[in-house]
Amino acid sequence: MRTSITITSGVALLLVGYFLGASQLLSPTSLFAQGAKAKPGDAGDTGLSDETKAKIKTAADALKAAWDALEAEGKLKESATKGVNAFTVLTGGGGTFDDLKSASGVDPETFAALYAGLASDKVAVDLSRDPEGKLTYKGRVIRLYPISAIRMSYARRADITGEELIPTVDDGTKKPAKKTDTEEEATEE
Repeated sequence: MRTSITITSGVALLLVGYFLGASQLLSPTSLFAQGAKAKPGDAGDTGLSDETKAKIKTAADALKAAWDALEAEGKLKESATKGVNAFTVLTGGGGTFDDLKSASGVDPETFAALYAGLASDKVAVDLSRDPEGKLTYKGRVIRLYPISAIRMSYARRADITGEELIPTVDDGTKKPAKKTDTEEEATEE
């Protein structure tokens, strides 16, 4: 009799667990890393004051004027994305399309713009995704510039703009200092 009660209780518990799991009654709500897609009209409600919006518009106009000046000087080559690339302007020019074609990496703003769907018409036809969901150009995964190239770009930007841009992250080239005898004694206690 005890065996049949144990088996019946086990089967009942198994069935209750199965039905609760299948119905997801006690499951947490689904979590998505990328929330709901924004509607086209949502971007306009920024909550910024008119004064701040005017300053941003002035800055955008200045970036466009600098873009045109770089283009006139031959410092700006074909762009891989639509719109003004602030990173390219502030670092003194470049060729984002050439960077993309060479597969050596692209600047952070170009990388973000490509993932945001802002590729130029010439580039958009050759964009796709690999099985892992990474964006590819002509079958090659699009990557960021190497860290050394990004640092050189920021150094150029600091020279041009006069900003003080000093890296705060250790690049791993320094070796940790050796412990002194007093430090070792303190850790042993």
